[in-house]
Amino acid sequence: MRLSPSSLLRLSLAACLLLATKAGAEAPAQPLRVFAAASLTNAMSDIGAQWQQAGHAAPTMAFAASSSLSRQIDAGAPADLFFSADQGWMDRLQQSGKLAAGTRQDLLGNTLVLIAPKGRPFKVQMTPAFDIAKAFDGKLCTGEPGVVPVGIYARQSLEALGWWTALQPRIVGTDDVRNALAFVESGECPAGIVYATDAAISRKVEVVATFPDDSHQPIVYPVALIGTPGSEARAFLQYLQTSPDAAATFRRYGFTPLGK
Repeated sequence: MRLSPSSLLRLSLAACLLLATKAGAEAPAQPLRVFAAASLTNAMSDIGAQWQQAGHAAPTMAFAASSSLSRQIDAGAPADLFFSADQGWMDRLQQSGKLAAGTRQDLLGNTLVLIAPKGRPFKVQMTPAFDIAKAFDGKLCTGEPGVVPVGIYARQSLEALGWWTALQPRIVGTDDVRNALAFVESGECPAGIVYATDAAISRKVEVVATFPDDSHQPIVYPVALIGTPGSEARAFLQYLQTSPDAAATFRRYGFTPLGK
């Protein structure tokens, strides 16, 4: 039986529609968009690779200061998950209704340390009586005080120890903690305040002293999903929360998993 030209055209269109529908169904899901504090760069990059090896699409990672990422999300930047280095910038997104209800959790802890370039340490006593201004020459690098989380914690500690007034004119505030670390690594800053996890990944700095836990607010990393999350985003969050491999990765980089 020979088909008419109009019948052939209808069959051709139907076949094209079937192929297009099949192609759409098989198209890979959009990769997860993860916004994470700069101090999480190494750990989250490794965890993203683990996630991909488990058969998922590789997450798209954006690392920067929590303050910058929070502002971007608040302004409408597309993100599926936010991993902050402090509570305040997560609070801001919760107040503006950006967080997916019931997904926020305090996941990690960290420690605040004073560092110097490798081979150039100086003596410090973590007491108000110590004259910190004479302990080293030059600038002290940390995140921008009052904005970047590490700078917020740094100012709290310096004020608690009575050192803020003496050091304030010498502080170089950076965009994020990794920039502060880089300045100390290069020797441009003979002293810096970063997280213990940042100091641990560098062979170019050494820890001079650890700030007392009671000199600053607890260093807590909350994580939450953004907007209306899909199943992939929820699964990735659960992986961060419950996977032994993720917990081991965080510990390897010096973070303290807090659990539920």
